[in-house]
Amino acid sequence: MFLNTLFDPESIVVVGGSNDCSKPGGKVFYNLLKQGFKGRLFAVNPKETLVQGLPCYASTKELPPVSLAIIAVASKYVEEIIRVLAFEKNCKAFILFSAGFSETGDAGKKLEQKCVAIVDEVGGILIGPNCIGIITEKYKGVFAGPIPNYDPMGCDCVSESGATLVYILEMALPRGLKFRDIFSIGNSAQIGIEDLLEYWDQTFNVATSSKIKLLYMEKISDPKRFLKHARSLVNKGCRIAAIKSGSSDAGSRAVSSHTGSLSGSNIAVSALFRKAGVVRCFSRVELVYMAAIFTYPPLRGDHIAVITHAGGPGVMLTDVLIKGGMNVPKIEGPEANELLVQLHEGSSVSNPIDFLATGTADQLGKILDYVENTFDQIDASAVVFGTTGMWKVDDVYQVLHEKIKTSKKPIFPILPSIIQAAEEVSQFHTMGHVNFTDEVSFGYVLSRAYKTHKPFSDPTLPQVDRKKIQQVMNTVPNGYLCPSDIEILFQAANIPMVKQKTVTSVSEATEAAKNLNFPLVMKVNGPVHKSDVGGVKLNIKNSEEVLNTFHNLMQIQGAESVLMQQQKSGMELFIGASREDGYGHLILCGLGGIFVEVFKDIKAALAPVGKEEAMAMIKNLKSYPILKGIRGKEGVKVELIAETIIKLSALLEAAPEIKELDINPLLGNLHSLTAVDARILIKK
Repeated sequence: MFLNTLFDPESIVVVGGSNDCSKPGGKVFYNLLKQGFKGRLFAVNPKETLVQGLPCYASTKELPPVSLAIIAVASKYVEEIIRVLAFEKNCKAFILFSAGFSETGDAGKKLEQKCVAIVDEVGGILIGPNCIGIITEKYKGVFAGPIPNYDPMGCDCVSESGATLVYILEMALPRGLKFRDIFSIGNSAQIGIEDLLEYWDQTFNVATSSKIKLLYMEKISDPKRFLKHARSLVNKGCRIAAIKSGSSDAGSRAVSSHTGSLSGSNIAVSALFRKAGVVRCFSRVELVYMAAIFTYPPLRGDHIAVITHAGGPGVMLTDVLIKGGMNVPKIEGPEANELLVQLHEGSSVSNPIDFLATGTADQLGKILDYVENTFDQIDASAVVFGTTGMWKVDDVYQVLHEKIKTSKKPIFPILPSIIQAAEEVSQFHTMGHVNFTDEVSFGYVLSRAYKTHKPFSDPTLPQVDRKKIQQVMNTVPNGYLCPSDIEILFQAANIPMVKQKTVTSVSEATEAAKNLNFPLVMKVNGPVHKSDVGGVKLNIKNSEEVLNTFHNLMQIQGAESVLMQQQKSGMELFIGASREDGYGHLILCGLGGIFVEVFKDIKAALAPVGKEEAMAMIKNLKSYPILKGIRGKEGVKVELIAETIIKLSALLEAAPEIKELDINPLLGNLHSLTAVDARILIKK
């Protein structure tokens, strides 16, 4: 779909080109002229004869053939302009600045679709509408700035919001980030983020392609396609950071299960990113800082030396690193003492390494040499160095430059004095470096970058009895399954379930008690939340208690039957699943019982889930130490939890009709894991 004429056009026409650079058509024309476009440049404007010194055409019909059109006129004129350019002027590439399309309602959407249909008919490509343009090596086709210099190994960037793209660049360029191709895609009428990911994936060359991709998106139109190409790019060596705005599921939706209340499209987005190896960011600061960290090789370990001449920033950085799961190990011993005597009195090398406000460039160089060559326990260093304005720090930044170039261990420069050391920071950028300005933001982002897992591949799932599963799916209506059908599905997927029987009469209850070993659990069927209505009775020890309990449970409003189960013991766990539109099934796990909604210590992953991803879910739970066993209390064999998640993936693949599924509790110990209570909602 991507054409070379979009990236390297022989000629460009600006429809709506103007001498007024306060208008999009005037500003983009100015940028094309001043930023070095080498091809032929035309303007169309019935009110002008010359635009910024070049001849201007009154209409598109008067133009010669043209490669690329940038359109900056009112939406009501756009369809006819595209028609003439596409069918009469052999134009195949279009950048549409104009607003007034699908973002305005149904009429605008229909107009947008008509424009796309014309472009599709000639095999062309359309960027926008409602965008600020694109930047390639050959031209700067944007009307809003700032405009970065083109760097063939800089960051590739795409944004669905033009203003957000401008603000990202405003934050990134003063921190030394370089950029390659930049796309503002607006409404994504024809070309969306998934298309760009596919293009980058299919054209990726390890020697010549950018290895940093930055995304700002307001929608994910095709999650599976996003996963395919983002995961492929990361596996090829790219690093991707993305903001997906709209992170709250606005409004409350009616849900009748734990899974329904804990899942949602935002949870699915995060699960999608984790599966693809994409780092999710929630602000422009995070996105830019993540991109800056991506310019360094991945950390080999999490032991960081915090080096500073200001105590406060060093302490704050240490705090946030430790909170983020990193290590700031104590540095001590003969080598530490040896370094200490080379610093001013009052300095500390225990980590943070504080060499005081009077610390010199020479002392910083010695500290970095010790980190590189002597302190083997350190994997990287973060240097916080600014100025009060009493002296220049160019010699310090020169040392940083030299050590960053030669050190095998990453050195992250945090240079907070963007006003008083503006000249020195700018010089630092010209030497090819990025910098950070806030130590806490840096520490938070570094921790997240380090903990980002490599992409999870789709696993080979275990065999299930598809015939049995489809028999159930073909015969049941939409709604909640009865316990007997749930039991059939779990047997078909080899998910262990407690021995049980559903009864509707005293005689059936008496007979069931003979076949089930005491003690028993008896639960009312009908009400969705059984415990809320007193519908769960434990520790039934004899036949008389069975009869009394059956009678009491059937008196509950909405009671349809009673489920009798063998009573099991063990730690209560929760595993659930929810089908999210476009994403497929989302699988969740955590502690069970009442804790699932009280603590909400839940991890989620998109199905299918293999063993590696399942174990990552479990190990990232805050309650993981409890699962492993703590203070003499027996834990659960976590491999059994992972196996159950994998089996559930296989069941969901065979039964896509499942809308929501809860297994709560799932009772586990070091030897077994058994589903005790399950609820499955079918929506075909």
